[in-house]
Amino acid sequence: MRTTKKDGSLRFFGIPKMIPLVKRFKKQVLIISLSAFVSGLLDLIGPLFNRYALNHFVTEGTLDTLPFFIVLYVIMLGLIALTAYINIKVQIATEVTMNRDMRNEAFTHLQELSFDYYSANSVGYIHARAMSDTSRIGNLFSNQISDTVEFLFYIVGAIVIMLSVNVRLTGAVLIIVPIIALFFSLFYGKLFTLGKQTREINSKITGNFNEGITGAKTIKSLVIEDRIDEDFRAETTNMYNKARQLARHRSLFASVTDLAASFALAFVLWKGGILAKEQVGTFSMFMSYAQGLMEPVRWLVETLALFVNGKVNIERFTKLMETVPSVSDTPEVIEKYGDVFNPKKENWEELRGDIEFKNVDFKYPGAEEYVLKDFDLKIPFGTNVAIVGETGAGKSTMANLICRFYEPTAGQILVDGRDYRERSQLWLHSALGYVLQTPHLFSGTIRENLTYGRNDATDEEIAEAIRMVSAEGIIEKFDKGLDTDVGEGGDLLSTGEKQLISFARAILARPRILILDEATASVDTITEQKIQAAIDKVIKGRTSVVIAHRLSTIRNADIILVVDSGKIVERGRHEELLAMKGYYYRLWTRQYEDDAVAAVWADASSENKN
Repeated sequence: MRTTKKDGSLRFFGIPKMIPLVKRFKKQVLIISLSAFVSGLLDLIGPLFNRYALNHFVTEGTLDTLPFFIVLYVIMLGLIALTAYINIKVQIATEVTMNRDMRNEAFTHLQELSFDYYSANSVGYIHARAMSDTSRIGNLFSNQISDTVEFLFYIVGAIVIMLSVNVRLTGAVLIIVPIIALFFSLFYGKLFTLGKQTREINSKITGNFNEGITGAKTIKSLVIEDRIDEDFRAETTNMYNKARQLARHRSLFASVTDLAASFALAFVLWKGGILAKEQVGTFSMFMSYAQGLMEPVRWLVETLALFVNGKVNIERFTKLMETVPSVSDTPEVIEKYGDVFNPKKENWEELRGDIEFKNVDFKYPGAEEYVLKDFDLKIPFGTNVAIVGETGAGKSTMANLICRFYEPTAGQILVDGRDYRERSQLWLHSALGYVLQTPHLFSGTIRENLTYGRNDATDEEIAEAIRMVSAEGIIEKFDKGLDTDVGEGGDLLSTGEKQLISFARAILARPRILILDEATASVDTITEQKIQAAIDKVIKGRTSVVIAHRLSTIRNADIILVVDSGKIVERGRHEELLAMKGYYYRLWTRQYEDDAVAAVWADASSENKN
């Protein structure tokens, strides 16, 4: 097969990369191949029946073998039906099983990938890899294996029989083969490029669909429906243009090969008159094989086009599966502690909750500037640490590093005195409770969302977690209580309700380390007071890190770290920092003034309404 100069590894349309997957279906492939072989054999036998019938029953005018001929012909038709049934049944079963396995493996691999992969790739792009590409690959392998075996056997058998009848006429038919090879070499590059561009644009369209749905509220609040619609139409128009170009090239390729095949048949008809005069049945057989070869020719054109497009799907799917997580455990750690899907909990040490940053440098993958540089910090077990600072100062980065969602570019992060890379990610994550600024609930019931981190939680433990965050009112207002469906992403609940459920879920998991990343930034004042009261209860006996937007929520923290440009510029308790009248004091004063102004505007608005 032809390779490209740009990427010699894409030989055979990228199929070698899929061999490990296909090997699992050896039995199915064997059945498909055998049934296809039998189908090809029966296709070859058909013209021989016709030759016998014309030569004996028509030319010679004898009917003595007609009953025997009819029985054999009916048996042949039965075999054709049986092999077609077996072939199609196994093809479909293989396709759906292959799709299932690829999607399962893709989903599992996505769970292993690090945060930076999701930051760099849209939901639509990832969805297309795991769904659309796998579907096309499964169809390509299950269907094309059968056609390849059947048509190749038919081509070889038909050529052998035709050569035994007339070498010159056979050569006229076979002249189309180098013509097809020549034109394919000319069209291949363009077909591949256009196929790849079309697939990439389709991924963007899928991503735009996703954003149009998940961002519906934002789109309507910003009144940008026309802009979003215009952008979407631009992508679909681009897709339309590329698809038309691809269709034109495929049509031209198919037309040229069909034309060559027609000329070959015309030559056979022109020169085959002498043979027809001698033996009608033999000439009929020859023409049947010659015409029969045209179907494999058309199949070759279509299959090559499918493989050209399929190469894009294979390339993109294998690229996903070959992506290596930027955060991963070493083989030695996995050997001792297990991995995320096969944990060896019997070897897990109890996690206490001491955290230390030692000379930590960090920059995000692909970035040039460091977020943290030579950063040091000790957080003893049981300490309630609050981190404040301007946007982009490095607050959330510190939380992500503690959780090992990212790892230091240089330096170490110690948990209980050991570099946390010496233990498994799951060991650490199992001891974490993380509450985000924007809460996420899974589709399902409130109970299911609460128990995601603790499948063995009892009703009493669930009730206690709900009480700790003062979320009883949420449960009581629904007729189904804990069995109430929260909707897609929890959209049937308010932001404050989702945050309380999210907080209760984190508490129910019994974390040794609790991370609150601006957990009260997007809730109302009453919900904030509930969460703050819950925080005061649950931080006891745990190491807690609170990234604060509202400074009023961290007044009771054991220590407040003021971060600026990845460095701690001030540290101390609330009163101490205010007394210093430095960076924290300015943040506090500014926020106090902003809150006062907001209160005045709220009062004025209320009076105007009255």
